Amino acid sequence: EVHGSDTILIDDMIDTAGTICQAARVLKERGARSVTALATHPVLSGPAIQRLTESQIDQVIVTNTIPLTQEAQSCAKIKTISVAPLFAEAIRRIHDLNSVSSLFDWAE
Repeated sequence: EVHGSDTILIDDMIDTAGTICQAARVLKERGARSVTALATHPVLSGPAIQRLTESQIDQVIVTNTIPLTQEAQSCAKIKTISVAPLFAEAIRRIHDLNSVSSLFDWAE
């Protein structure tokens, strides 16, 4: 039941964007007010940027684990979030012999 809802699609990566764009289409057909896609790795190969641009997805949020092409950087729907602070903290904790898993205690 998504009618009138702001929806979120979560995936580990977006490669050609076919699956995530189809999922967004179905959500909008069923009345979702908005669709935001979240993915860790923006592979974005082949027709991905065109598909995302033309899709029902309102916003695509990705991390910077893979550098974006110029085409991807110019796509108004794509927003990148840096994982650098998380990696830096993990490295600091490893160096100081502290717990890395405690970084994720909030998830319990």
